[in-house]
Order: sequence, then structure tokens, then C-alpha cells
Amino acid sequence: MESITVSLFLLLAVVLSGWLQRGLPWSVPLPIVQIALGALIALVAKAPVKLDPDVFFLLFLPPLLFLDGWRIPKEGLFRDKDTILELAVGLVIFTVVGLGFLINWMIPAMPLPVAFALAAVVSPTDPVAVSALSSRAPIPKRLLHILEGESLLNDASGLVCMRFAVAAIMTGMFSPLTAIGTFLWLALGGIAIGVLVTWAITGIKDWITRRLGEDSGSQILISLLIPFGAYLLAEHLHCSGILAAVSAGITMSYAELTGRALATTRMRRTGVWDTIQFSVNGVVFVLLGEQMPYLIESAARVVQDAGHHDPLWLIVYVVAINAALATLRFLWVWISLRLTLFRASRAGIGAPISRPSFRLVAATSLAGVRGAITLAGVLTLPLFLPDGSPFPARDLAIFLAAGVILTSLVAATIGLPFLLGGLQLPAEPAHDEQEDSARVAAAEAAIKAIEQAQHELSQNRADADLYADTGAKIMDVYRARINSQPRSVEEAEKMRLIGEIERQLRLAGLRAERDELFRLVRARQLSDELVRKLVREIDLLEARLTTN
Repeated sequence: MESITVSLFLLLAVVLSGWLQRGLPWSVPLPIVQIALGALIALVAKAPVKLDPDVFFLLFLPPLLFLDGWRIPKEGLFRDKDTILELAVGLVIFTVVGLGFLINWMIPAMPLPVAFALAAVVSPTDPVAVSALSSRAPIPKRLLHILEGESLLNDASGLVCMRFAVAAIMTGMFSPLTAIGTFLWLALGGIAIGVLVTWAITGIKDWITRRLGEDSGSQILISLLIPFGAYLLAEHLHCSGILAAVSAGITMSYAELTGRALATTRMRRTGVWDTIQFSVNGVVFVLLGEQMPYLIESAARVVQDAGHHDPLWLIVYVVAINAALATLRFLWVWISLRLTLFRASRAGIGAPISRPSFRLVAATSLAGVRGAITLAGVLTLPLFLPDGSPFPARDLAIFLAAGVILTSLVAATIGLPFLLGGLQLPAEPAHDEQEDSARVAAAEAAIKAIEQAQHELSQNRADADLYADTGAKIMDVYRARINSQPRSVEEAEKMRLIGEIERQLRLAGLRAERDELFRLVRARQLSDELVRKLVREIDLLEARLTTN
């Protein structure tokens, strides 16, 4: 009962955080508000939630990573795959080595393997934090796609490095060859399991649907279970459950291209997943804030682990680690961009080598925020060594990791708007021509289908002329769409302006319709059931006009 009560209070806190954020006079990213609210709850409740890392990983990460993989633009992911892999793997290893030695030098009381474990757990950026931050910071689309792709993949490399460091502490041994083999098994095995689980489940689901019909509720529930199935199977086989959830989401996006699901299923499923994303994202950050007072209270004990007596040294260490993370990331991004430009120039597919923009490199470095995965990862550090002695500097590592998360979020919140103002990136490919061509092709296919259906339905009927007239009216709509396609850039711009004016006027009309319906039902001139039906129709039309 207590766990259920806690869950309900966490969800209530997520709702309150949204209201608080919208009520603030200045722009503050929602994660910061949720962390602050979580800390306030902990101070009032006086009893922090027992955060089991295994349960945390299982309940929160699979659906979020699955949805990110499902919705991430695949074109951008594959176009910038070299850059993403350099950040997701190369940067993590570079960070673990550089930061590990720095932490051991700053804090001699922390053994080198523990320093490497801490460096590994703070090296991955967090997809939840990146997505939440992007809703308030004006991150260019291409940079956002790179950051999202990096954060989806670097969790595995960071956590694998942490696992090796912990194994070295526990056993006193480290084998590079074993480490490489384990990494390949974790990564490739996790990806393969995610793909196979998704294809198998969607294939069975489609086979049953073709024979028994489609039930929207069952289809939505299946989509919710897929990430958990992929994650649990991967973890059971000692592969990366994180990569299994990500690859399952990416595979789901391709499985959906068959278009077999009903329109109602897709609409309802989108609403369900949007709610889950909002709720779980919020709970993750509220929980993170809820853990903060406990970590701060343990500062007196933690500072002794660091070999000092003044708690202010903890702040110095957190700031130094964040500065080192940003510096290492800056150096790696700068080198990576230079190499990318050099390869493009050698291949003859890019402009001559130019110096990477300082603001672009700085923004990419600052946008690498840490989040829930770092917190959950550091909490998995063992309590005791094999000989029964306490794990060295465990509380200190947890405190520093939590400080890094909070500091990186605040720094990105404050710094990104300044760095990204007016920043120009290589443009995303324009899709206007593709969109126009797709609309024409779809309209032509619709006309052919209507003609065929009209012919089949009106055969040997006395009222065949009604079918002909009705079909002609519908086909005129599609022909108007074909004929309205622009023939020049100026005409295209004019058509888009006309379309925007039409959209605004239609929205005004729809909102007036809905207000009048609500007035009529309040006056008891219409039934509740009828008004719900009519308002739903208006809501669907408005959603179509307001969706980007």
C-alpha cells in the first residue's frame, strides 16, 4: 500500500510541476522545476524513497528509450551516424580515461578503479534530459538529432566501462581482451534481441489480426509490453537491456511502415504513449530531486571519505568534474568536426575544410546533460567488497554523480540560449518538394481507387447516377489538390501563406463551433452524449490543423 501511495504522490507532483513551470515569470526547463519539487517533497516527508536501481531501470528506462528510438528521425540518425558513433563510443572511452585520472589526482582517497567507475557513470548523456531540455532551449534540429542519437547509444558504452571498473575492484584483475569481447556481446546481443523481439511480436500480432480482426486496446497494450520484453530478455542473456529497448523502438518504426494498424488504433496509441512519456519523464526527475536532500545530509560523512573536513570541498569537486567533462567533450567534438570536414573534403562531397564554429562546439559540449541513467548507474555500485569491507568511497561517488547531474542541467539551461542564439548549422534537407510530390501521388491513387469503388458499387443498380455524382464530388477535391500544387518558388511561398491564413481562420471557426456547443449543453438544449460526439469531431479537426 505504501508503494502505491508513493507512486500516486509522484504522479501528482508531475502534474503540479507542469502548473508551476507555466506559472513562473521566467523560462525554466521542466526538469529543473521537477527536481526542485522532488527536493521539497523529501524535506517535508522526511523519508526518502528507497530507490532500487534494478527496479528503476526496469520500470522507467525501457518505455522511454523505446519511444525515443521509435520517434527519432531515422534519416538524421543514419546521415550523421559517424558523428553519433564517435560521440557515443569514442567520447565515452576518452572521458573515462581522462576524467578517471583527474578524479584520482584530486581525491587521493578514492582508488583509481573507483575513480574510473565514477567517470564511466557520468560519461553518458541522458536521452530523457536531452529531450526535456530541447522543449525549452532553441536547439537546432540537426544538432538535436545528433544529441538524441548519441544519448540513445552511449548509455551502453558508459555502463559497460563502469562494469569493467567495478569488476577490477572486486577481483583485482582486468583483461582488455575480455573487456572487448564483453562489450561486443553486450552491444551486438542487445541490438539483435531488440530487433528480433519486435519483429516476432509484430509478426504474430499481424497474423492474428488478419484472421480475427483488430482490437485497438490489445494493439496498444502490445506496444507497451514490447520494450519490457526486449529489456528483460536481453538482461537475462547478459546483454544490454538499454540497447535492446532502443533497437526495439527503431525496429517498431519500420514495422509500422506496413500501415496495417487502424487509424483509430494509431490515434489512441499516440495519446497513450504521449501520456506515458510525460508521466515517466516527470517521475524520473522528481525522484532525482527527492534523493538530493538525503545526499546532502550525508555530506559530513562523505567529505571525510575525501580526506577533508570542510564540506565546501564537495562543491569544488563537483564544479571541477563538470568543467573537466565539458573540456573533454569540447576537445573531442572539435577534433571530431575537423575529421568529419576533412573526410568530406577528401571525398569531394563537402565544402573546403573550414574551422569549426566555436559556438557550435561549445553548444554541443554544454548540451551533453546527465540525468537518470547516471543516478541509477552509480547506485548499482556494490555495498561491500568480497572480503566484507565497505566499498571504498561509495557515498562520495554517489554524491558527486548527483552533483554532476544537477550542475549539468543548470549550466545547459543558462548557457544554451546564449550559445544557440542565431547559430547556423548545416541545414536539414528540405522536404517541401517531397511533400508536394507525395500529396500529388496520394491524390492520384485516391482518384483511381474511388473510380474503381464507384464502378463496383454502382453495377446493376437503378440509382447508379447517385454513385457517379458522389464519386465526382469526392474526386474533384483530389483534383483540386493536384492542380493547386505550386509551379515556382514564388508561387510556393504564396501558397504557404494562403494555407497559413486558411488554417488560422478555420481554427477560429472550429473554436467558435465548440464554444457554441458547450453553451447549448449548459443551457440543456443538447444532450451530453451528442455534444461529446460533436466536440470530438471538432477536436480531431483542430488537432490536424495544429500538429506540425
